[in-house]
Amino acid sequence: MPDKAVKKKLAAIYRVLFQAYGPQHWWPGDTPFEVMVGAVLTQNTAWANVEKAIANLRRERLLEPERLFRVPLRKLAVLIRPSGFFTVKARRLNHLFKFIIDRYSGSLALMFAEDPETLRHNLLEVNGVGPETADSILLYAGQRPFFVVDAYTKRVLSRHRVIAADADYHTVQGLFMDSLPRDSRLFNEYHALIVRVGKEHCKRTAPRCKTCPLNKFLP
Repeated sequence: MPDKAVKKKLAAIYRVLFQAYGPQHWWPGDTPFEVMVGAVLTQNTAWANVEKAIANLRRERLLEPERLFRVPLRKLAVLIRPSGFFTVKARRLNHLFKFIIDRYSGSLALMFAEDPETLRHNLLEVNGVGPETADSILLYAGQRPFFVVDAYTKRVLSRHRVIAADADYHTVQGLFMDSLPRDSRLFNEYHALIVRVGKEHCKRTAPRCKTCPLNKFLP
């Protein structure tokens, strides 16, 4: 369990970021299924590229599990080409669609009605779905309280000495989930704020620490 100092620091970081940036209204997506598709497409690419791929799918009226599952992989790959690694991602999406159709008859309502821990375990069994993708689906599409950990999360927290630089996904996620109320809206907002500060200030190279809202937390 995290100590009181860590819990207090995580709560303080959230307050400062929210005061600096306000609500982020994240994740972008018109429907839970669109959010799920975006969670796969955003792997190893910028969100602007994902938006182009989703726009292609929307134009073809394919943003439903059964419709997308029936699309030949070659055509799907062409449609999602802007997201990069499109052949690999087409197969990963196909595996995810098959999972939804086989287990839940294509119903996201049935899928998200399952016990959250069981659903997370099952999602991680889907080829191409790792912890970050599974938790993005659970949190942003299903409003289930699983904190999403990404490169921004690790970078921001390690630079502020909250975690070790080599901390693994499970350790970082547990830190948040054991320190904060299990509230999907809070987890959603917190992760979105971390992404914001990571993009604008806590960059991988040449971080802008002097103007960062979290400057006072630096060691």
